[in-house]
Amino acid sequence: MQIRKTMLATVILTVGTMSMAHAAVKDQGHGKVTFKGTINEAPCSISPDTVDQTVDLGMVSNKALAKGGKSKPQNFQLKLESCDLDTLKTVSTTFSGSKSTGNPNLLGITGSASGASIAITDGNGDLIKLGAASPGRGVQNGDNTMQFSAYLQGDVKSLEEGSLEPVIVPGEFTSVADFTLAYQ
Repeated sequence: MQIRKTMLATVILTVGTMSMAHAAVKDQGHGKVTFKGTINEAPCSISPDTVDQTVDLGMVSNKALAKGGKSKPQNFQLKLESCDLDTLKTVSTTFSGSKSTGNPNLLGITGSASGASIAITDGNGDLIKLGAASPGRGVQNGDNTMQFSAYLQGDVKSLEEGSLEPVIVPGEFTSVADFTLAYQ
């Protein structure tokens, strides 16, 4: 009788263990994690949260952009991490992208909106011309944060009499600027 109880307990334990093992393999959701990045030859790493970012310039009134008007600047940053500087002490930033037809120093926009361009400024509020390197700024060992701003500026076209005519067309727009860092 004792042997029978022992065998029955062993069978129940074995069946229960098999059921739990089968339950552990049950797919109750799955997915994929992709890792990507770049190894570059530079004295600093660029923080992953600032490599690719979106700056929302908001809903800007066409009246605010009339006659070359500007929207409120929106700040963004480039974060440099783990800088190990021996002789290179400054970094300049060059923004590139599709030039505006209204102002070749500014970034053009695409979409249903037109008649405006995107200006990018450094931390002092000085315009960084599209395709031109910004003045070098000091970098220290460790982590560094570079401040920038962007705003929408209305394009204007000159008429024969010398007056300015607004050319702002309301709608949605997008634009992409790539940046390149150069250490000196």
